[in-house]
Amino acid sequence: MATETITAEEALAVHGAEAAGPGMPQLDVSSFPNQIFWLLVTLGVIYFVLSRFALPRIGAVLAERAGTITNDIAAAEELRHRAREAETAYDKALADARAEANRIVAETKAQIQADLDTEIEKADAQIAAKTAESQAAIDEIRESAARNVSEVARDVAREIVAAFGADADAAKVDAAVDAKLGERA
Repeated sequence: MATETITAEEALAVHGAEAAGPGMPQLDVSSFPNQIFWLLVTLGVIYFVLSRFALPRIGAVLAERAGTITNDIAAAEELRHRAREAETAYDKALADARAEANRIVAETKAQIQADLDTEIEKADAQIAAKTAESQAAIDEIRESAARNVSEVARDVAREIVAAFGADADAAKVDAAVDAKLGERA
């Protein structure tokens, strides 16, 4: 295998021959009418394809998205309206429940107060009865004590008179003791 070496002058001659040719075809003035024709044809085909196929699909997608967004906004408004109604109903139910609870508390307090008043009246009646019984017992004890004091005083007076050696008349001693006890009372 032999390698071919190209000298710089040969390369310049090969490239120079190519450079001396017509140049870039787009810049060749003689082909401008042909290029303009195909440009118009291409633009017409692109316009036809875009207007008949691509743009209607894009428009449909945009319209669908706009419809979806509009529906979503309407649904959100409806849900917000329902949430406000639910909150209002909740607040009303809460206020009603509080009012009912306050009413029940008031009724219960009134019932408890009535029961308490009844029980206090019963207790007052029992205390009054016990007080009357106690007062009767105290009066009986006083009367019994007064009788016992009178008897003890008569017995002591007789014993004292007898201790002095005198003969004590029981009727006179009883009268003297009754007279002295009557002065104190």
